[in-house]
Amino acid sequence: MLQACFRRLYSTIPDVAAVARTASTPRAVRLRRLRRAPPVAPGETDASPAGSTPSELVRYKRELAKGELIGPEGQYLTEEEWLKGWNERRTRVRGAREYVSRRGKQQVQVLGQKIYLPNIVFRLMRNHTPAGQPYNPYEATFRIPQSVNKPDIRSYLTAVYGIKTTYIRTDNYISPVSRTGSTKPHKTYKRAVVGLVDPFYYPLALEDMPKEEREEREKWIEDKFQIQDVINRRKMQLLRITRAQSKGWRWRTGSTAQRGNILRIIAERRSVREAAVAETKSRMVEARA
Repeated sequence: MLQACFRRLYSTIPDVAAVARTASTPRAVRLRRLRRAPPVAPGETDASPAGSTPSELVRYKRELAKGELIGPEGQYLTEEEWLKGWNERRTRVRGAREYVSRRGKQQVQVLGQKIYLPNIVFRLMRNHTPAGQPYNPYEATFRIPQSVNKPDIRSYLTAVYGIKTTYIRTDNYISPVSRTGSTKPHKTYKRAVVGLVDPFYYPLALEDMPKEEREEREKWIEDKFQIQDVINRRKMQLLRITRAQSKGWRWRTGSTAQRGNILRIIAERRSVREAAVAETKSRMVEARA
């Protein structure tokens, strides 16, 4: 019963989830598959009718050719049967075993140490979406500690949030080494791209929202967090610091604080001066007449 909760049936995931799985295939795997098959068009999947990926299909054919897929009744296993058993094996619960109690009931015994309050942080990030392509709701991106592996991710998401996953891909981002040989720990992290059975739509960014919804969202953010007030306070504090350390500082009024206002004032003074020169010239001409 416990294993059934963690089981992933690839053949039962939606078509869009299979497309998302194909799109998130690592680059090295895609290059290896291009040697045997033509590239997959965007929006399509490379899965077989039974739901197997190209790698799983190659494994099935190899084991079938070796004669290792003979069932209990002496018949060869079909691709669906083999895929079901393969998923059960690779998604089994690690650190647990089933046994029969004294009363004859089948129970599950945890062999490892139970963790009731895990002190790890999973940061949900927005998926990387290339320009001109729609957002993929069947994927979720997390930043996780480097000590967390794929079984930990699957167990954490299933036990805490009840999320059903189809695949997990991880990669490490190492911060560049400086000239002194040190790195920045806050720039070193591990990314996990998790395939989802049920879609999850990340909240829209402000620049992607309609005008009315964006204004309402900005107003709500300002009311809750006072971001603009914090920015103004920071500017005033910076002004106090620079004023205290500058000699001959003087306050610049609003009319001369911007380049456009300065040019406007210069143009107005120039027009007044030219009008005065023209009036004086006309008076001189009239006096000589």
